[in-house]
Amino acid sequence: MPTKASFEIQLDAPRNLLRIRFWGHVTAAKMQNYLATAESHLPQMRAGFTLLTDLRELEEMDLDCVTALTKVMDRMRAGGVGLVVRIVPDPNKDIGLKILSIIHYRRGVRIVTCETLAEAERALPSS
Repeated sequence: MPTKASFEIQLDAPRNLLRIRFWGHVTAAKMQNYLATAESHLPQMRAGFTLLTDLRELEEMDLDCVTALTKVMDRMRAGGVGLVVRIVPDPNKDIGLKILSIIHYRRGVRIVTCETLAEAERALPSS
């Protein structure tokens, strides 16, 4: 039986923006689906693109998701991500992204963490 997605990816090519939203309980199988879907959007992005990650509805992400999550981060960096805006309303939902970002995004990728969608929208570059 296929696993039901716990993520959604929206491509906004004119704004060079990739919006990713996670919700519910994310398992390793769901994260593998996310990895494949995210990779399929990268060729449509231009260098310096913005990644908006929305964790407002995330309940839990299994520890065994780390491998796929770090692969996505590496591919985003290789694909030219310039700005990562994250919506993390509860610091307990950070799921280790701060630490992983240091390793997988390194210098050159700006990271902005916001508590609300409105704050995140203000952090996005104008179209």
